[in-house]
Amino acid sequence: MCRNIQQLRGASPPATDAEVRDAALQYVRKISGYRAPSAVNQPAFDAAVDEIAAATRRLLDELVVGATSKPAVPLQRRRERDRNSA
Repeated sequence: MCRNIQQLRGASPPATDAEVRDAALQYVRKISGYRAPSAVNQPAFDAAVDEIAAATRRLLDELVVGATSKPAVPLQRRRERDRNSA
């Protein structure tokens, strides 16, 4: 659906709250069609991001990741790792 949303399940180390919020923000932007909502829509937009981030955090905390699952490396972390190793 949205190519900018990264897999956070099984991230090693676990996904940060900032990564969870960024994913929620990308999702709300995609489904609302707003990159930056108007002032009148901002409260609804922010509430949706908060609710989706909370639901995402609960999901990630409750998922059981099998031993054979390959750890996820979110794109932002890969970029930082590549930058630091260059």
